[in-house]
Amino acid sequence: MINLYDTICAISTPIGEGGISVIRISGTDSFKIVQNIFSKSREKSKALNISETKSHTVHFGYLFDENKLIDEVLVSIFKSPNSYTGEDVIEISAHGGVFVTRKILSLIIKQGARHAEPGEFSKRAFLNGKIDLSQAEAVADLIKSKTEEAHKSSLEQLEGSLSAYVKQIREDLINVTALVELELDFAEEDLEFAQKDEVKNKALRIINDLKEIVNSYIKGKVIRDGINVVIAGKPNSGKSSLFNSLLKTERAIVSEISGTTRDYLEENLIIDGILFNLTDTAGLRSTADIIEHEGIKRSFSRINDADLVIYLVDSSNSKSEREHSVKFFNEQIKSNNKLLVFTKKDLAGNSVPDTAVAVSISDNESLSKLKKEMVRMIKENESGIKSEIIVITNIRHKICLEKTIESLDNLVKSIEKKMSGEFLSIDLRNALSHLGEITGSVTNDDILTYVFSKFCIGK
Repeated sequence: MINLYDTICAISTPIGEGGISVIRISGTDSFKIVQNIFSKSREKSKALNISETKSHTVHFGYLFDENKLIDEVLVSIFKSPNSYTGEDVIEISAHGGVFVTRKILSLIIKQGARHAEPGEFSKRAFLNGKIDLSQAEAVADLIKSKTEEAHKSSLEQLEGSLSAYVKQIREDLINVTALVELELDFAEEDLEFAQKDEVKNKALRIINDLKEIVNSYIKGKVIRDGINVVIAGKPNSGKSSLFNSLLKTERAIVSEISGTTRDYLEENLIIDGILFNLTDTAGLRSTADIIEHEGIKRSFSRINDADLVIYLVDSSNSKSEREHSVKFFNEQIKSNNKLLVFTKKDLAGNSVPDTAVAVSISDNESLSKLKKEMVRMIKENESGIKSEIIVITNIRHKICLEKTIESLDNLVKSIEKKMSGEFLSIDLRNALSHLGEITGSVTNDDILTYVFSKFCIGK
């Protein structure tokens, strides 16, 4: 177990050379530690009395290891409870660089702090009531966001859109639970405080609302993680050439020799604000080459896991070869989201089926058409999602909401079977528990460990 009474420290900026590095300290001894190593003058003769200094102020000065000057720095002071963690916090902005940053961190540890665990600053913020669990997860998502949509979604969650929604539903269910359980105290009088038809209708309304939010995870996954796109096809169908053309870089080796790509390559591409995770795979064919065979095996693995498969057919091949490739695409590519593409458009003639997109790496217009089709296919999957509903991007939230729906379904069945209030109470409390796991109002050490272990050290 992490000792939350320790003073912790960590480097909060990426390690490497840069303009500045930020070292964060949080805990009861943070002010005392900095006071021991910081001076407002180069001669270490002008200490800063932090306890009498206003919160949210920044001070220029020098860090010393005993009498040895370490660096010129800015010290930012945040006094409890008005800080990110809710504790006394100090952030030291030093000159960027691996050596000096680690030297300052070592100096702080020597003064009595310990190195923070991954996500421990945010964990303390949660435990001190500064943010709830879903907002803490939004912090991690905000850091990792790669597109405008991902940034926007993370900010909305950080500002509490999901938390407020869950809180409102929990309050409604708590009121119902209180009435149902009040009846149990007056069982002998046969009093009814909660009209069962009203409870059933309320549960059905909440179920419908929650199902819409659960369905939004399709869109949320796109926003957060991007679309996993696999470019597949037979050897020399133009996979690596298309991969390079979409990325506008020579990332994959292109050769007329079959089997050049032995393993898959991955790169990111943003089209119309959507993140596509492109994968160039080994050509699909029978081979006696052990290494190429392993590459093909991996290709099928990636195809099976893909959100979108772009299958290429070489237009310059014979009619029978093209027909065989299209048959393979229809029968062997099992993805629900797949796109048939004929490459080498200039050699296609009239051989391109109506269901396929024809491209040439030397024709920007055809490449743009392919990109538009990729975006259209993804947005088509999102078309049933109302724009005004909350979009969830976190699989943990999706699971909690699905369990809530299951509990409320059981509640409806219990009411229809005219079961006693004890059974209704159990269903309602299960629903409340699953909702509470989203924000952390109901939680355990395993959930906290899972959430915060994915954070970077300094957050």
